[in-house]
Amino acid sequence: MRRKGTYVILIFLGSDTEIRVGALGTFRFSEGVYCYVGSALGGLDPRIRRHLRKDKVLKWHADYLTTRADSCRAYISYPDYIPECDLARIAVACGMEPSVKGFGCSDCGCYTHLFMTDDDSLETFLRRTEMTEFIDG
Repeated sequence: MRRKGTYVILIFLGSDTEIRVGALGTFRFSEGVYCYVGSALGGLDPRIRRHLRKDKVLKWHADYLTTRADSCRAYISYPDYIPECDLARIAVACGMEPSVKGFGCSDCGCYTHLFMTDDDSLETFLRRTEMTEFIDG
């Protein structure tokens, strides 16, 4: 059975870096932690495993960051998942800073699905959403 749900990928960048994000263009990402919210209604586990791999064809906006990250970590909203656009609104309400306009949200009306975060905002977000860390296996 394929699990359906939503997820957050935490992307750790150890230094400022310029990254071309497909058709969105080239952006300067500051050192820090980024939070990407997404959904995987066709298979949560394979999607997260793919996001966490470095070796992959660049397909989604998140791929451009995850392949350049120092490390990544994933959290899931499952089985009663919170829709990804709701996760984006909660991220802002918890103090996360919206990042690149149009990132990861070409199929909705959100400003972005990528946020820069700090420890306090992230802790508040994870507590509020009750997401659990993704453990493969």
